[in-house]
Amino acid sequence: MVQILAGEKGEGKTKRLIEMANTAIKESDGHVVYIDDDNRHIYDLHYDIRFVEVKEFPIANYRELVGFIYGILSQDSDIEKIFIDGLYKIVNKLNNEDIIKLVAKLKEMSDKYNINFVISANVNPATLPAEISDVLIS
Repeated sequence: MVQILAGEKGEGKTKRLIEMANTAIKESDGHVVYIDDDNRHIYDLHYDIRFVEVKEFPIANYRELVGFIYGILSQDSDIEKIFIDGLYKIVNKLNNEDIIKLVAKLKEMSDKYNINFVISANVNPATLPAEISDVLIS
């Protein structure tokens, strides 16, 4: 499953994502990963959540993000949920066509490896392509 929590800056997406991750680790038998562009929220997360800061790993496009996620999966086959906070901060270049391709690839990974993805994005949901409307959560 892929879910995108979209909204303008300051709407509480990160707080909600952290709450979702902390709940997931308590209810999950597997591992939970939280990917962020900086480490501001590392102490807000449960200590069992694997925190990955991508500041040291510049990600230029959605393909590199997918490759980065594959690298994480290659090290841990017990991952059940991956949370990505601030998609547009993590990926330097991302247009609507790229979002469609990214969601399609994450759905494929989700089905193959039985992983759920939850992503926050600082973007007005109305500006996102209709092709991904089924993954938007409010």
